[in-house]
Amino acid sequence: MRFFIDHDQGNSIRGWIVPDNPLAISRVAVSVDGRRVAEISASVIDEAFKRNGWHATGQCTFVLTHAEVPGLPEIPRLELYDADTNVLIYRRLPPDGTVPLRTMLINTGIEPETALQTALFPHFQHCHFNVHRLSDEIMRSLLTTQAMPSALLSGAIVIPRYEDYMTPDLMVTAILLQEPHVEMATRLLWLKARADDAADPARSWRLGPLAEAASFADEYDFTDVKSFKRFFRMLPEAAYRLLYNPLTRQLGTRLPEDPLHPGNSIVAVEVLARVGIVGHKVQFPAFASMLFDRLGVDVPIPIMPPVPAKIQALAERLKSVKAIEEMLVFDVALSDMVKASVGKHWDG
Repeated sequence: MRFFIDHDQGNSIRGWIVPDNPLAISRVAVSVDGRRVAEISASVIDEAFKRNGWHATGQCTFVLTHAEVPGLPEIPRLELYDADTNVLIYRRLPPDGTVPLRTMLINTGIEPETALQTALFPHFQHCHFNVHRLSDEIMRSLLTTQAMPSALLSGAIVIPRYEDYMTPDLMVTAILLQEPHVEMATRLLWLKARADDAADPARSWRLGPLAEAASFADEYDFTDVKSFKRFFRMLPEAAYRLLYNPLTRQLGTRLPEDPLHPGNSIVAVEVLARVGIVGHKVQFPAFASMLFDRLGVDVPIPIMPPVPAKIQALAERLKSVKAIEEMLVFDVALSDMVKASVGKHWDG
């Protein structure tokens, strides 16, 4: 699916949605105060969609007026969703109080960073979280649309794939690094927690290639040293990709499946240097303060929940396993570099 908003002139909203099915007619759902009030099909045919091979008929453009949405000019807040995928494609909000900047908050952990998202959500017209789960077409639509001057996007995106859309003149970028051993421990327990899904044919498809990795992880006792070492000797490929220097992979490759070589660590440092605001989770107040100051948001710094004891204990156990040194060598170097830099320049 691709989409774009041409304009919102108060009494008229015009845009287009190209569905994945080239024969389907796209539909936009209108929500006011959390309640669906209308569903409108595309009515305008644009031959350009046919010429580009995007759609069979070109009937992809919709126009909303008072006729389709009664009282449209007087509605201060509304949302438009693609009716088939439920993806938010546009939000109308009063401009007062919103941050007039496009912002990408790059997550580096397998678990989403919700504290910052919650604090910033009220201050942006558009918010899209976990954008790494969206298709490439939807991602590029979000990154290129001109109808979202106030937008907060967040997710664990592979940066080189989309970096051309995130230059300083286009948006504010910010990245929060994780402690590598804590992140690996989190990923290991994340795999174990999904063993039941992997064993259920009706749910395993959601995990893709990680279904095998989840089942594999469930066979090992992470509290037993011998079992732990055996686990890392026998890792299936999908588990290896998930655990092997994941930060360097996110910063230094274009696709999650790309092989990771020592040269990618150099690329990762160069990419990290181009991110606007760089911070580390162990120095969270410094990162949040810099981000809020750049965005002009005057709210209290959120409290970061402590690392759960189970994850912290597993992280300490990982440090005693020699095989882990190679698996995290690039990420540890990046992590230490950022911590040292923040510590040197931050006195808050």
